[in-house]
Amino acid sequence: MCGFAGEFRADGAAVDRRRTMAMRDMLAHRGPDASGEFADANIALAHRRLSVIDLSSGANQPMISADERWVIAYNGEIYNFRELRSELEKRGCVFRTRSDTEVLLWGCQVWGVAETARRINGMAAFALWDAHHARLYLGRDRYGVKPLYLWRWRGSVAFASEIKAFIALPEFSAAVNRAALGEYFTFQNLFRRHTLFAGVDLLPPATILILDAEGEHETSYWDFDFAHRDDGIGDQEAVEETRRLLLRAVERQLIADVPVSAYLSGGVDSASVVAGAVCHVPRLATFTAGFEMSAVEGIERSFDERRDAESLAYHFKTEHYEQVINSGDIRWAIPRVIWHLEDLRLGMSYPNYYIARLASKFAKVCLSGAGGDELFGGYPWRYYRVFRSLDRNAYLRAYYRFWQRLTTADDRASMFRQRVFADAETVDSSAIFAGVFDRARDLRYQTPEDHIANSLYFECKTFLPGLLLVGDKLAMASGLEERFPFLDNDLVDFAQRLPIRHKLADLEHMLSIDEDALHKKTLASSSYDGGKSILRRAMSPLLPAQAMARPKQGFSAPEGSWYRGENASYVRELLMGRDLAFEDYIDPGFVRRIVEEHIEGRANHRLLIWSLLCFEWWCRVFLRGERAN
Repeated sequence: MCGFAGEFRADGAAVDRRRTMAMRDMLAHRGPDASGEFADANIALAHRRLSVIDLSSGANQPMISADERWVIAYNGEIYNFRELRSELEKRGCVFRTRSDTEVLLWGCQVWGVAETARRINGMAAFALWDAHHARLYLGRDRYGVKPLYLWRWRGSVAFASEIKAFIALPEFSAAVNRAALGEYFTFQNLFRRHTLFAGVDLLPPATILILDAEGEHETSYWDFDFAHRDDGIGDQEAVEETRRLLLRAVERQLIADVPVSAYLSGGVDSASVVAGAVCHVPRLATFTAGFEMSAVEGIERSFDERRDAESLAYHFKTEHYEQVINSGDIRWAIPRVIWHLEDLRLGMSYPNYYIARLASKFAKVCLSGAGGDELFGGYPWRYYRVFRSLDRNAYLRAYYRFWQRLTTADDRASMFRQRVFADAETVDSSAIFAGVFDRARDLRYQTPEDHIANSLYFECKTFLPGLLLVGDKLAMASGLEERFPFLDNDLVDFAQRLPIRHKLADLEHMLSIDEDALHKKTLASSSYDGGKSILRRAMSPLLPAQAMARPKQGFSAPEGSWYRGENASYVRELLMGRDLAFEDYIDPGFVRRIVEEHIEGRANHRLLIWSLLCFEWWCRVFLRGERAN
């Protein structure tokens, strides 16, 4: 796990290695153990290393092949690198280290870059230089666990694990990408490759970008596929294979030459990961974040998972640690979170920052349960909105309405300054939403199962990458590597093939509910609690009963209550003050109405308020140059 940066000039002009070294130094938090650089004519690479596998200096990067033709800078972990190494040794490859980096380097030489990327079971973003052809390959893993950003100017392409690396370049000046701003304040996420920084793109997952004197060429080597389900998978096979593949994935991802730990909430996903890990790691360290709940009301009182996590820790006999987050902690955390997150995504993420900081005090690697919901149908209340759709258009309309998490087009017309609104709405948001499905193969829109499968595809292409980006940035802020056993290639392939009936135990119940009841949100949502049915059944022999029975719970601070109570003054101070950093883009009158409606209890705008707080701090940090004290 590391960070890297570089610069390439297609016109053959020399690259000053001091520039890439300056970019590298902006990424020091990602790799505190070692650093290195490489320069050759029109290419320069620089690397920061977090040593996890093969701790020797011989595994430092950038790594150069024995014949000096190939140079690689890489960020990630390849969990099947030993198997790949064995195959390569049979092809005559001679290894000088025990690192997965050298396996990736040899694989690209023997199998080609795209084929090697397909064979990798793990997470990876990399820059590979072919000196013979003066050609640069930039690539990302299947699921987009590890980020890779691009910024182009005057014939130069700069690339880095984080956007802040570009700040070290004198030509770079942070500016708001208004089209991305409109997209973010619609979906609380970005579905296209652009970022909130004008001119900065995020290379899509499962993509190889090739750059040379002839120009740029991009290819995609993999995609999610929930359309080709195998109805022949029987009940018992589904249960046993899900358990076998998940336990093997956990074991595979324990590979490291440093301590490995795990997050542990009260839910089935993290409990399943811990159940597999404790079979191989004696005295596994586990970590939970909870919330001080004295001023919390309503459904948010269930957000504190400490008691359930403590019970699971006792069951598994782990060495368990807790982080208690108070309402006032947001004031200290949010500017730091924004500095590290950069590319705004999803909801309240500062608890992720706190729990990663805690885990980093005890281990360099931490297993996460992320991905289980998206693969195994963990959000059944979302699917009821679409499973009776009659065709593609009806499906897209229904699901689009749900995923407008923050604002509608009418809201944005009054939210954005007039000159900003025209740029922010250059592409209709419903077209952006529909565009997510353009690459999908053989999607059908005929049966309820089709509609749910399409929803799983959408969430794996949008919501999951957002979760992974937040996880990567906020863990690496503390030099912590997060791993995701649910994103094991074999497990993902099997999960995609599973019929929907194995994932949703209440599917038949959903189909039997009267059509009119579908419009009653409370009834419909409370009626569907059978998500991840096959995962619960598969892991039931290893998990205590309370983990099986516990309903789905997201990892989120109770900000709805805190914004009305203890944090109301901070929200007013930051969003309704005199010197607003976002005032050039967002109308203060709109913000004032949203804040007052929430504080007075007339509406629940917690997601929108969080996003407004984030954008205000984004403007302060990246446009004004403010930093947390």
